[in-house]
Amino acid sequence: MGWQRNSINLDIGGKGTYRKGGSRFGGRPDVPDGFAWPRFVYREGLDPIPLSFIAQFDCKELGEYDTEHILPDHGVLSFFYETGSMRWGYSPDDAGAARVFWFEDGSSLSEAPFPEDLPPERRYPMLHIAMESLPSFPDPEDCYEFGIPVEGNPYEDKNTGSKLLGWPDLIQGSMALECELLARGFFTGSGWEDIPAKAMEDARSHVLGWRLLFQLDMVEDDDFSLMFGDCGRIYFFLPLADLQVPRFDHAWLMLQCY
Repeated sequence: MGWQRNSINLDIGGKGTYRKGGSRFGGRPDVPDGFAWPRFVYREGLDPIPLSFIAQFDCKELGEYDTEHILPDHGVLSFFYETGSMRWGYSPDDAGAARVFWFEDGSSLSEAPFPEDLPPERRYPMLHIAMESLPSFPDPEDCYEFGIPVEGNPYEDKNTGSKLLGWPDLIQGSMALECELLARGFFTGSGWEDIPAKAMEDARSHVLGWRLLFQLDMVEDDDFSLMFGDCGRIYFFLPLADLQVPRFDHAWLMLQCY
């Protein structure tokens, strides 16, 4: 199946056990010496506020499930997001509201303390992540955006939860073109009629360059719950060319909800 992509399905739940550089949701991140906790200026004139630590992944462990060998085969991949304002990613001004780091030498990392000004409700419990490889197929709206024939596409309209790689499970429409437009400095939140036709045409020619890196659905465990908008998801996208380097500073987050 030419448009099939492998995904790494993530089952998040149950108390996590600390292992340096290990895959987990929440807890405190493992970082190198001198790491500066990422911050975001939510509104002009305000002090930068710390992002929440979302999850980290042991890239060596991911190798068993990353059958297309897209991710680095060593190091730790770490995700942060500012969950207070929960920026949707529609504006170039949202740059910095989500960050992805790759720490190449996982053996040199140690647990970072939370910033003192990070509210307790944005410090998440350490939860276990179970993984499995699953095939994924494009949503019909991605088929339209990418020029993929819908007929014969075995996509199933269901909630597949959280995952790494593969095709995104869309709620409000295809996002690859939005990512490309945002990377070019265009606002995409309220109609695209102000975007010049030539810019749209050029951006459309680059949509295949974007890939889903991490999709995170609502997380619930005992008395803990993390929801994005109204039962929504967040999606980290990255240019495929950056994955091949690898570098992760161009990652872009989008939020969609019902």
